[in-house]
Amino acid sequence: MSFPDDLMKKIQNLKEKKRAVILAHNYQRPEVQDIADFVGDSLELSLCATQTDAKIIVFCGVNFMAETAAILNPDKKVLIPDRNALCPMAAMLPAELVKFYRKKHPDAKIVLYINSLAEAKANCDAVCTSANSVEIINRIDSETVLFGPDSNLARYAKNFTEKNVIPIPSMGFCPVHKLFNKEEILRLKKSHPDAEIMAHPECSPEVCEAVDFVGSTSKMYQEALSSEAKKFIVATEIGLLHRMKKARKDAVFIPAYEEAICVNMKLHTLEKVYLSLKQERYPVELPPKIMDQARKAVEFMLKTRENPQGKKLQ
Repeated sequence: MSFPDDLMKKIQNLKEKKRAVILAHNYQRPEVQDIADFVGDSLELSLCATQTDAKIIVFCGVNFMAETAAILNPDKKVLIPDRNALCPMAAMLPAELVKFYRKKHPDAKIVLYINSLAEAKANCDAVCTSANSVEIINRIDSETVLFGPDSNLARYAKNFTEKNVIPIPSMGFCPVHKLFNKEEILRLKKSHPDAEIMAHPECSPEVCEAVDFVGSTSKMYQEALSSEAKKFIVATEIGLLHRMKKARKDAVFIPAYEEAICVNMKLHTLEKVYLSLKQERYPVELPPKIMDQARKAVEFMLKTRENPQGKKLQ
């Protein structure tokens, strides 16, 4: 096996030779983030995917993210280094269930979190991320909005809109963000009274109520850059802390739970990124009809100005 430095050089050479770009989500391993051309949350990477002129996109994230890149770039080859990098929350809302809720609420519009599969996106009216969920809900032409698959994000967004937001399914969740609890947050607050505590809106309402700042991974990262605080407690997947530490070497970042690890995100390694580029494995392939239908919902999101969300619940 090659040493990491040698492997990184090989990846860089292959990337230039094949006109490829590497996108990495904030939850990726540190070394994968370091080799990537762009690191960010779902929205940031979706935008990067549309703006690059590369022939090949290597997406280091879970399946729905690579699918979204493929949907927005039908003329490019999108690769995912490990095809087993699946999102358990996205699997909680298959297309058949979206169709079921559509029939149950015929007068409502459906907004799906980007953390959903392409087949589900193809059956919704609009897609959103945790960063712009409120704006998309407010912009959609319906007073009742079915929102899935994350019920906690649905409840969070409901605090910032007068619309009737119904979670579908009623208990969809992210297994990682379910690990955080209010009691531990309060204990950490007591132990570190000088720290700013931030949480992802996929956390429970009780956790969100106990922290100082609620926002997407992108919003938390931006808050870490702009805040005058020198210590932060972060309630999300631990991968984000690597990016924060690189940007704020003068600050201390403490995970709200050290075992908050998305094992599916961590499936991507430098070796797999290298093999993905070398062998052009594993391409993301979707039926043309699914791609066309899902693209309309995703493009609705991309035409919408990002909402200045990322604030404490009132």
